Amino acid sequence: MTKITFAGATRRLIRPAVLAALLAGIALPAAAADDPGKILATVNGQKVTVGEVDLAKEAFAEQLAQVPETAQQGILVDVLIDMHLLASAAEGEGLDKTPDFEARLGFMRNQALRNAYVEKVQDEVSEADLKARYDKDVAGYAPPEEIHARHILVKTADEAKALIGKLDAGEDFAKLAGESSLDGSKANGGDLGFFTKGQMVPEFETAAFALEPGSYTKEPVQSQFGFHVIKVEEKRSQPVPTFEEVEEQVRQVVARERFGEVMAKLKADAKVERLDAAPAEGAAPAEGAAPADGATPVPAPAP
Repeated sequence: MTKITFAGATRRLIRPAVLAALLAGIALPAAAADDPGKILATVNGQKVTVGEVDLAKEAFAEQLAQVPETAQQGILVDVLIDMHLLASAAEGEGLDKTPDFEARLGFMRNQALRNAYVEKVQDEVSEADLKARYDKDVAGYAPPEEIHARHILVKTADEAKALIGKLDAGEDFAKLAGESSLDGSKANGGDLGFFTKGQMVPEFETAAFALEPGSYTKEPVQSQFGFHVIKVEEKRSQPVPTFEEVEEQVRQVVARERFGEVMAKLKADAKVERLDAAPAEGAAPAEGAAPADGATPVPAPAP
């Protein structure tokens, strides 16, 4: 979700002593539970509340990442006390009346409203929306074939031929892999798990997918890594992931598309006149903008 933050204007206000406390992780009382109106401090009559601490926690999330939860409230209250004092001093000198401040305040207001609206659009995506999109994508999904294979990797073709001779004589593939393979999979008897086309180097892939389950290559297979002896244990269609497995990915796709629809309508209903040069093709989207449309990623996670 897009967060509403005000980090840009406040991050510089953390004092060195407070930064030291952040790094040290000083244990202080945790924030009160769910009452955003609870007063934690006053500064010349101005209230510092749990709700303001929560906003500060978002603003300083990066700096608080390594600080224990129990230490965060006390540190943030100190930061907010300083912030109120400095803000009052700035008002006393009329800094809130300058054109620069007015422009900055207007920008931050628009930024916060933009983020709030994006979050609203994302929150409106329902469970039914997600399941409908999942069902649509799965209905048109043809699972690729995948195979479960083992291999033994050696330096020379002669070594590979000698191993094939031992297999022909009835020796166990996994045992030979554990004894002879140069690959890290030797600890598991050369087991590579399941994989689909496109995951292995071409020479290996061509030989492996040509085998029937239970069979092994009768000639060494050369690749950039050396010479392989390959055995296929099983072939199957890749399982279709469940809704629960890809729910968050589907949510991102649906939210992105919903955001695109909202932006298209807003632009269609607005009068927008660009007076500068058009943005360069491929330029990065503005903060909070949704990426381009995409389809739900339906292939299952690798075993």
